[in-house]
Amino acid sequence: MALKITEDLSAGELRALARRETNGRVASRLLALAGALSGMSRAQAAEAAGMDRQTLRDWVVRYNAEGVAGLRDRPKGHPPEALTEAEQASLANVIFRGPDPKKDGVSAWTLPELCRWIEARFDKQVHPASLSRILRRNGFSRQKARPTHPQSDPGRQARFQKRGSPRP
Repeated sequence: MALKITEDLSAGELRALARRETNGRVASRLLALAGALSGMSRAQAAEAAGMDRQTLRDWVVRYNAEGVAGLRDRPKGHPPEALTEAEQASLANVIFRGPDPKKDGVSAWTLPELCRWIEARFDKQVHPASLSRILRRNGFSRQKARPTHPQSDPGRQARFQKRGSPRP
């Protein structure tokens, strides 16, 4: 037995709403309902709107319960944060402190290096692009300090800048 569609709005009114609708998915659902109300079989109405008969039935149930507002997509949930607030604070502290070449094995933090640090420290895998979004949300920019060699000697560099290289 076919599921009855409430006739609060006629097929013509549903088509008029579909013409004014800015969301294409909602407009196709309205047109499928209008087709079914105007005498098309459910299978034909669903096929004309680009869906199958079972999908049209699901939209009829929502339309009967909620009206035209029921034809809109419901908001999707957001995935949980990759890092907790405490982990983000710890990450910010590590970034501000800078890497220790002997302990961390790097002379400048890059996104892949920070991802490896997070995996070692928190046992969580974070993609560099995701980490970039997390860092930007916490006020960090993409700029980083120029890397320095771990065995560089600031005194020698200062002497070289003053006198240049020794002549043979």
